[in-house]
Amino acid sequence: MLDHTPEQGELFSQPGIGSDDSVGYRGPTACAAAGITYRQLDYWARTGLVAPSVRSAAGSGSQRLYSFKDILVLKVVKRLLDTGVSLQNIRLAVDTLRERGVDDLARITLLSDGTTVYECTSSEEVVDLLRGGQGVFGIAVSGALRELAGSLASLPSERTDGAVETEAADELTRRRQRRTATA
Repeated sequence: MLDHTPEQGELFSQPGIGSDDSVGYRGPTACAAAGITYRQLDYWARTGLVAPSVRSAAGSGSQRLYSFKDILVLKVVKRLLDTGVSLQNIRLAVDTLRERGVDDLARITLLSDGTTVYECTSSEEVVDLLRGGQGVFGIAVSGALRELAGSLASLPSERTDGAVETEAADELTRRRQRRTATA
């Protein structure tokens, strides 16, 4: 018998979104995009919940750089906290997501009843979870991805070679060049 289970779309199916490992975002940008405080970001980095994968802090004055995927995980953690899931259970969920990698992460939706975090890979699993009578909160990772891509598009990023990667910086550079040329 053929399996006609519908699959969710791919998380990173749009070319260019989240695929450049040399682009990173500083803490304040990651906070703004994920909707968290800098205190939360710092605590989660220090305790290993969501550590920056582009560049970690290397002493006083150094800047952590978070990848697109790191910020996506931060956004999912924030949503789980908002549904009432304990930080301990979120840590377990994040560890499971890390083990899966991008290919498997692309096919899941996280569900929560405020206590437990569930994984959903098909519409049948959602139905099975709801038959128990508990209310659940759905967190579509792909929805968080689209929101994050829009938020980060207008915020500054930084390449590991030190170059700034935003259109705003390009506009600023053009203005400076025009001023220099007319002076």
